[in-house]
Amino acid sequence: MKKTGKTEEKKGVTSKAKKPAAKPRKETSVKAEQVKNRYSDEELEEFKQIILEKLEKARNDLKLLTESYTTGNEHDTNDTSPTFKVLEEGYQVFSKEENSKFAARQSKFIKALENALIRIENKSYGICRATGKLIPKDRLRIVPHATLSIEAKRQQAPPPPVISSQTTHSGSNY
Repeated sequence: MKKTGKTEEKKGVTSKAKKPAAKPRKETSVKAEQVKNRYSDEELEEFKQIILEKLEKARNDLKLLTESYTTGNEHDTNDTSPTFKVLEEGYQVFSKEENSKFAARQSKFIKALENALIRIENKSYGICRATGKLIPKDRLRIVPHATLSIEAKRQQAPPPPVISSQTTHSGSNY
């Protein structure tokens, strides 16, 4: 009788232990179904359209920037006073250098958008390269070439610089 009682108790304990253990497993499997490992084809198509629009605008902007620093100015200062001409040429050189920097940055942005299109085709778009989790849709709509979630980006970013009172008073950063 004792053995039967112990066996029954063990069975009772075992069956009771299985039921509560089964519920969390069931909940976990439901959560696993809710957690997606990639965006659907419809969602990827939405992102593709956003990227294509941004890509077209970026290419037009790059074209304008490139033209602004590669073509000569037909409104040149050849017929004005020499002093003004020197100042004007200095400004033009500075402007061309700045436009060149903007163009390089724009080229980098275009490359990032093109890489995002490749990730869409590979169906790996929107997955954080640091955490492996999906990047929120709102972030991807604003920054469609993002490869990091906000959390991963914050962990990666260096802390903001501390401005000392000496730097502020001296007027120099050296």
